[in-house]
Amino acid sequence: MLLMKKFDLNIEKILENWDAKHAVREIIANAIDEQKLTDTKEIEIFKDNSACWHIRDYGRGLKYEHFTQKENDEKLNHEGIIGKFGIGLKDALATFERKGIETKMLSRFGDITLGKSQKSGFDDLITLHAYISDASNPSVIGTEFVLKNISDFDIQQAKNLFLKFTNERVIEKTKYGDVLQKVNSQGNIYINGVLVAVEDNFLFSYNITLLNAAIKKAINRERTNVGRTAYANTVKQILLECGSEEIGIALSNDLTQYSYGNSHDELNWIDVQQHAAKILNNYRKVVFVTADEIERGTDLVDEARQGGSQIVVIPTNLRDKIAEQNINSDSTDKVRIFSEFVTERNENFEFKFISEVDLSESEKKVFDFKNRLLAAIGGKPWNVKEILISETMQKDDFTFQAAEGLWSHTDDNVGNIIIKRSILKDEQRFVAVLLHELAHALSGAPDATRRFESELTRQLGIFGLKSLSHSNSQQKLDSFSSPSIPEVGLQVAESSGRIRVKSSNLYAVGYNSDTRKLQIEFRKGGVYEYDDVPENIYSGLMRAESKGQFAGAYIYSHYKYKVIG
Repeated sequence: MLLMKKFDLNIEKILENWDAKHAVREIIANAIDEQKLTDTKEIEIFKDNSACWHIRDYGRGLKYEHFTQKENDEKLNHEGIIGKFGIGLKDALATFERKGIETKMLSRFGDITLGKSQKSGFDDLITLHAYISDASNPSVIGTEFVLKNISDFDIQQAKNLFLKFTNERVIEKTKYGDVLQKVNSQGNIYINGVLVAVEDNFLFSYNITLLNAAIKKAINRERTNVGRTAYANTVKQILLECGSEEIGIALSNDLTQYSYGNSHDELNWIDVQQHAAKILNNYRKVVFVTADEIERGTDLVDEARQGGSQIVVIPTNLRDKIAEQNINSDSTDKVRIFSEFVTERNENFEFKFISEVDLSESEKKVFDFKNRLLAAIGGKPWNVKEILISETMQKDDFTFQAAEGLWSHTDDNVGNIIIKRSILKDEQRFVAVLLHELAHALSGAPDATRRFESELTRQLGIFGLKSLSHSNSQQKLDSFSSPSIPEVGLQVAESSGRIRVKSSNLYAVGYNSDTRKLQIEFRKGGVYEYDDVPENIYSGLMRAESKGQFAGAYIYSHYKYKVIG
């Protein structure tokens, strides 16, 4: 004779928004948890000849005690477990009853069905009860749920909520979770294998296995619509732990679309951008460049590409972050941004020196001006060994253009002045460049420093006095009247204090190092004054081959200005 017990499920609040798939999800989740806790064989989900669906595990078996609505301590303290058995199971049973799905639960501890009955002590209240009878099969292993009047579609929809039933491949595992290959355009967010959110613009799907406080708090009773703020930091940590080439290439390819606004949301995190660059740098011969660097150093970018490097365009703020990281990195760990490529190139650079006897007659005539210049300043400085001519020159780190002159010296400031051969086409330009490099040699200081400017100004004073006392050489020495940077063809504009320059757009330029004000007079009319302009920008303008292009790139839209004439 079978004995029947009645157990009030005491469901205080029914989840009205749950569909059948959500209820089935809870049964599957409990089965998977039991499989993990007991290390038993895979769960089974199948349909019998009577059109009933079965969900079965091979664990310890369901007891009526599991219907108490409280969190399960065993599950709370075990990694990789999905559910909190009591709450999820009772919500599922209430949903089955509301949807008209007949439910039977079989285990060695008894057969359980559902029904409505009077609440104990309250005859006017009808609540959902579990009816427990003796086990029809006492030797059954595990627990088997039998569902009648449920559609195949609902079962499939429930299975789609679990990673183990999808085709999302694990690309890489980390201590925080797994990166998965998406099977469609959306990225899925799983927590211990259960779908909790969908991201429309994620590059990957993710299975979070290490739950922090924010995620635990966000996993609500419904287990749906978990907000991004709960898992975003963990997704970032997962990506920063990854080191595989596949992840690096995918992130880097997506990074190339960042400047066009076509990248996925993970690439909005600059830490992920930086990590993507580092991974790709480890696996590929690559040079990371900004759009501005491509514009300023087109020939160098082409040279890198022709040398077998992949060119990846990155935003400026990422370039700056990588550069900061490179300062404290070993040479083997540095990410190859454009400045690193230029440095490598310069370290491997070889000058192609030209003997004076191999110069043309016109070049020799210009080169002879060095003797008159050196005599004017009291002879060749003691620390300058030679003044050499080279067919090739290193490119500087600012404009990425070949330098016209170079003070190449040792740590004790002894060395050679090297002049680019093409400068010998113009005697004024040669004298200006040589004077500039002599100022470096005598001051021992780089461009845009007070010590260098002082030495250059001292030399200009020498030539200014000589020009005033030798009227027959006045025209040639006018080119030395610049208060800061010598420039070919520079002449003082009438009564303005500005310097005339060779440019199709700019007529004259003036600069005050004390007030940091830069004045530009244009050939088509108008004088503009720019505020707080550094000396190195003025220096770069005066040395640039195309002053209009330089001003367009580094001055016009970068500094406040007013029209003064």
